Amino acid sequence: MSPVRLLIVLIAAVSAIGMAVVLQRALGVKADKPVAAAAPAAAPAKPMTQVLVAKRDLAIGARLTQADIDWQAWPSDSVNAAFITNGAAPAEGETTSGAVALAKAAVTGQMIGGDPAKALDGAIVRDPILAGEPITARKIVRGGEGGYLSVVLTPGKRAVAVPVSADTTAGGFILPGDRVDVLSTRDAPLPGGVGGRVIIGETVLRNVRVLALDQKTVADKDAKSQIATSATLEVGAAEAEALAAAKAGGPVTLALRAYTDAGAPSGGFAGPSDPAAVRINRGGQTSSVVVRP
Repeated sequence: MSPVRLLIVLIAAVSAIGMAVVLQRALGVKADKPVAAAAPAAAPAKPMTQVLVAKRDLAIGARLTQADIDWQAWPSDSVNAAFITNGAAPAEGETTSGAVALAKAAVTGQMIGGDPAKALDGAIVRDPILAGEPITARKIVRGGEGGYLSVVLTPGKRAVAVPVSADTTAGGFILPGDRVDVLSTRDAPLPGGVGGRVIIGETVLRNVRVLALDQKTVADKDAKSQIATSATLEVGAAEAEALAAAKAGGPVTLALRAYTDAGAPSGGFAGPSDPAAVRINRGGQTSSVVVRP
């Protein structure tokens, strides 16, 4: 083989080897290079509606202020028709589900007019509301819808006030919400014209609810007693007449019932027709006390 031909063969061989090395490296880099993972598709934003909620626990009788309530974002598909909202329905085209369609109807169903947060300022709570719980129309009483007592009264009942003192309210330990018996005392001459006076004590009403003491429908925070000059009681129509007659005949006393007596019979009390009179001679004067079980 001539030197020229040999040189050409060597050059071709070296070129082939070099090409092979280049191809091997190129293929190796591509094999080692990680494949980029496809980015997950972003989940569509869930429609939200602004719902009016309580910022703190609200007890019966609490008068609302703007500091007690606030707007909170609420999933639109969970908005109840009784919730109070700001009237901003979810944007059209976000979803066509039946739940959101219902939510859109609910958004405008409980609009009060203007800003609901301002419209509720001064409203009275008639059912307890927990912190974070949506405000609903059935749990509040707003101006022009009647007073507090007319709302909290049991259907068919009446509210009647009687004069009281610490002596006639178990030393002041009777509080709004407690249940009591109403006792009436009066003195009268002994029958038959035998002289002397008889003190008659009888239970007029039993197990009735105390709605308020003076103008307070709830006791002060941490209060264990409350001295008042009047107590407002919840009674039936016939019991209201009996209570008015008892007030006219003399002072009435409220006897505190046990908490566990809440489910006991409530209303008028029919005593025995012939009560036994106990005659008492004190200091030369004779009086009698009528004892009724």
